[in-house]
Amino acid sequence: MRVELNVPGSVTEPLMWVKDQAVLATALRPGCIEVGLRRSEMVRLTFDAGEMSLVPRHLEKWFRNEDLHSLCITISDAALTAASDGRGVEVELRKMDNLVDARLSALVAAVNAERIAGFPSGKLFLDSVEQALAVALVDGYAVRHHSAQTHRGGLGSARLRRIKEFVDAKMEDELTLCEMARSVELTTAHFARMFRKSTGETPHQFVLRNRIERAKEMLRAAEPRVLDVAVACGFKTQQHFARVFRRMCGACPTEYRQEFLQYRATSARKTCPHAMLFAGEL
Repeated sequence: MRVELNVPGSVTEPLMWVKDQAVLATALRPGCIEVGLRRSEMVRLTFDAGEMSLVPRHLEKWFRNEDLHSLCITISDAALTAASDGRGVEVELRKMDNLVDARLSALVAAVNAERIAGFPSGKLFLDSVEQALAVALVDGYAVRHHSAQTHRGGLGSARLRRIKEFVDAKMEDELTLCEMARSVELTTAHFARMFRKSTGETPHQFVLRNRIERAKEMLRAAEPRVLDVAVACGFKTQQHFARVFRRMCGACPTEYRQEFLQYRATSARKTCPHAMLFAGEL
């Protein structure tokens, strides 16, 4: 668990916030922040003291901190997985703004008191609070909470891992349901039913999401052509790739690359440590 204090003026111009883990941000006093999927389309959010934002992992947004004092607590994937009965399935949290939750607030208050005191209780205390936060988040705000009943008869963690490895290895190819089922030694019909029961997604949705995640990684470099990215991620045409990418990410591939590279160039010029902290770079 990482604990970061963000103060007004730490970000005076729009920056892209890229997080690889879930974050729970709590306003320590009333204030505002501007956020948006694109720098040209930002909106102002106002928070009262104690109101929270739940930011899922891999969320990418532009933001500007106007006058908000906030405490950001990063929750590890391992803690969220353990909170979902430790079954090895990724936990996806909902995006929430102006969240009020007494259970979460009490845990955040304990972390803030520990921070103010200089963290005298050590890592064990923070690990314990992180686990309690993870349980509360999975119980109340998971998109897919894999209970024991949901998993009964579904695919086991080993088979789910094999599917992920198979999809990653065959990213450029035109995958079929039959191939995916055969990779875990199941019939097509049984595999499709059990896969959705285990993940909350159809195999097609799962493959598409993984292809877009791979595309985003490739687009963060300036060298590959968008067409080459599309082909490498299994899309037959650049037009289809652009259409799916915009639907899932809120921007076309070229816009995503331009904004990310501009964010990286801006970050490299930054000298304010608070700005880098808020951007999740330290």
